[in-house]
Amino acid sequence: MKFFIHTFGCQMNENDSEHIAGLLAASGYQQANTIEESDVVIVNTCAVRQKSEDKLYSLLGRLGTLKKTKNLTIGVAGCVAQLQRSNLFDKNPFIDFILGPDNYWQISRIISSCNTDKFIATHWHNEWKEIPHIQTLRENFTSAYVTIMEGCNNFCSFCIVPFTRGREKYRPMNHILNEIKSLAQQGYKEIQLLGQNVNSYKAPKTGKDFVSLLKEVDRIDSIQWIRFITSHPKNFTKEISAAMKDSEKVCRQLHLPVQSGSTSVLQRMKRGYSRVEYLQIIEILRDLMPDICLSTDIIVGFPGETDKDFQETISLLQTVRFTNLFSFRYSPRPYTAASRMKDSIPLETKKKRLIELQSIQKELQLKMNQSLIGQTMKVLCTGQSKKDPKIFSGRNEGYQVINFRSEKDVIGKFVKVRILSCGPYSLQGVVIQ
Repeated sequence: MKFFIHTFGCQMNENDSEHIAGLLAASGYQQANTIEESDVVIVNTCAVRQKSEDKLYSLLGRLGTLKKTKNLTIGVAGCVAQLQRSNLFDKNPFIDFILGPDNYWQISRIISSCNTDKFIATHWHNEWKEIPHIQTLRENFTSAYVTIMEGCNNFCSFCIVPFTRGREKYRPMNHILNEIKSLAQQGYKEIQLLGQNVNSYKAPKTGKDFVSLLKEVDRIDSIQWIRFITSHPKNFTKEISAAMKDSEKVCRQLHLPVQSGSTSVLQRMKRGYSRVEYLQIIEILRDLMPDICLSTDIIVGFPGETDKDFQETISLLQTVRFTNLFSFRYSPRPYTAASRMKDSIPLETKKKRLIELQSIQKELQLKMNQSLIGQTMKVLCTGQSKKDPKIFSGRNEGYQVINFRSEKDVIGKFVKVRILSCGPYSLQGVVIQ
């Protein structure tokens, strides 16, 4: 039998899909290239924003039509599956199974059970449920995701993650290190440590913290770059900043979601820090690592956000000068504290603010990228153009996209690239010997 996984959402979802694919492959299934040629279709979902959930229902409509013409098993996994559960069956009776994020290890048995009945698996486990890393079917052979924790205890007022991923639980440190050592032996160059809030990590048996984990990973031979995502500013400590500086392999790059530049909005978001405190973290990071590249998340149009609040967010962009920005209009999510607030910002205002925010960020990124023209930088090559075999793509230490020309195939290798030109979202260059 052949399977196909369609993934919505973040790196955590992508990594989950790699786990599901590996488990199915270990059970004898083959991975299909398209939905049409598959026998089993799994939609791995994201519930963080309404737009992602809307995309799911659009895809389900297509799958429902397809199922009328062929014998197809359809499953919904991930955060929407956990959130909606039986409602998904009511709206889409052709679905065969619902699978929450804490139950992927059951995937093969569940698909087999669908021959006789529909199946829902959305219960939580209090302790870490290990999926053998050798059964992970990775899409990238150069850079690997490694999960270190799941869930979140913060309950930010806008965020649905605690309701879809549950409370925090941490993967045993020896399991993490063994996976990374195995990846190093397979030739992987870069590791990305994953979790909803990685800097709250505590090893289950020893209590060792995230700083200790970073130091252990830093000692593993052959791995050259280490990244981690996502960190919460309220518990991003000076010790983590110092560990980044002292590490030989942790990239001088950090994604640190601020969400708003206004302290009053941050308070209503229940983020646990102020604008001033966020900027103090940035100051510490840049004092230790002047060349660090920073990215962030921002939500516009949160309930009660005034024009003054929004301008404070704009000024934060101009002060920090992020190399990348992920920005969104606020949409209320079920069960969250913010969903009980009056969604007082008109949609048109949200749209205008988002356009203005993204326009200013685009200008800032272009100026920053222009300052890099003429520099030579280390780039990890991850892809090749389908139109021109001499054009490759990759990322530098700051996680910026680099497109470059090379006479040789350099996929999976580190190369030195001289930057010749740029746009706001990428840099262009040529490999130098």
